[in-house]
Amino acid sequence: MAHPTAAVPAGAPVAEPPLVRRQIAAWAAWDWGSAAFNAVVTTFVFTVYLTGSSFAEPGADVEAATALHSQWLGWGLAAAGVLVALTAPALGTLADAGGRRRPLLAVTSLVVGLCILALWFVQPAEGGMADAVRLGVTLLAVGTIAAEIAGVAYNALLVQVSGPRTIGRVSGIGWGAGYVGGIVLLLVLYFGLIQPEVGLFGVTSQDGLDVRVSMLVAGAWFLLFAVPVLVAVPDRRRPGAPAPVGLVGAYATVGRHVATLWRERRSTLRFLVASAVFRDGLTGVFTFGGVLAAGTFGFSPGDVIVFAIAANVVAGAATIAAGWLDDRFGPRRVVTWSLVVLVVAGTAVFLLHDLGASAFWAGGLVLSACVGPAQTASRALLARLAEPGRETEMFGLYATTGRAATFLAPAAFSVAIALGGGQQYWGILGIVAVLLLGLLLFVPVRFPRGLGVDGRRDVATTTMSA
Repeated sequence: MAHPTAAVPAGAPVAEPPLVRRQIAAWAAWDWGSAAFNAVVTTFVFTVYLTGSSFAEPGADVEAATALHSQWLGWGLAAAGVLVALTAPALGTLADAGGRRRPLLAVTSLVVGLCILALWFVQPAEGGMADAVRLGVTLLAVGTIAAEIAGVAYNALLVQVSGPRTIGRVSGIGWGAGYVGGIVLLLVLYFGLIQPEVGLFGVTSQDGLDVRVSMLVAGAWFLLFAVPVLVAVPDRRRPGAPAPVGLVGAYATVGRHVATLWRERRSTLRFLVASAVFRDGLTGVFTFGGVLAAGTFGFSPGDVIVFAIAANVVAGAATIAAGWLDDRFGPRRVVTWSLVVLVVAGTAVFLLHDLGASAFWAGGLVLSACVGPAQTASRALLARLAEPGRETEMFGLYATTGRAATFLAPAAFSVAIALGGGQQYWGILGIVAVLLLGLLLFVPVRFPRGLGVDGRRDVATTTMSA
């Protein structure tokens, strides 16, 4: 996914350090490896397994068990989101002030990898299905917290492997590596372990063995590709970074940043709030896509992975195309229209759920095609709004506000299922509601002219007031 460079007014000095390709490759390798958690664990393989019929007690109502376990999953991820919101801002500020991003990235990456490996122990056992699901949800929640905080440290390292004119290109390499890594790992697991009746090493689906072994592969994959960035990219405390502070001081620093935006750049603050909401909705599309495909639309685990591969291909291609649309028509339009299509397509999938797999394939691919463009254009818009020399601070706050809203989509998903009488497909409306709320918050925001927010025709203007 491409991340465009920040706009720099004419005449502003730009210090462009030479790019070190070895460091860029090492940095992008972490994104490649993170697909093990994002695509395999939380989206298309493990959560589908955890909320599927495998964990329904013999003789129990399978549909009711699936809906209940989906609610547990939603609440577990919502709790993880709240903890992320409470801890990530302070931890990010502490790491930035001390120039110690790599240790934070190392510890949190290790926790994520160990959580993935521990999913091996989530095994169906008669009389203990509920306990197994609770264990799986707990490991997912802990892994999610660690992955989100690792992402804060990882994104902060971007400024050390790129420069003002190349930050978009380098970010695109990393985001693209995440898409490709997800496709490669899903193909390996699908054809090597899940699709065959007897996979590699004699693995079968008995007692969820194919999925559990896949978690061992995914955990090893994540840990392996987390190493290069820790070895090749050094920590550097940037000039202008805040002085080292304690935990209370870190929260005070975050508060001061928000207060400054409220006084001086209120449109930017409104955008940060709106984007936090709709970005969580975008995350929810993929987080619960696989769960819905299996639980509501009758996809087998293999079908889910095939759809996942197709969705990643569509999302990657659409994201590349969105970069051209962003430059020509501006990120505001790309974000707006992407969200409009997402709301319409999501509502259509809900209304047409009785049509089964065909409805999900059609609507799901449309949704996939809009998620990447909305994400990349949102980042492009913020890059244009960021004051020269303060881009890192702004992107750090962007990450912070995003983490603060990570409970919305899981909570809305679970609440919608409850309101629908325990019918899982009602969860679709929960995700649509979050996307719609983000759209309604975003549309009224008015941005300064001259930054390219509205496309090429407004680039010549130099108004900088917010």
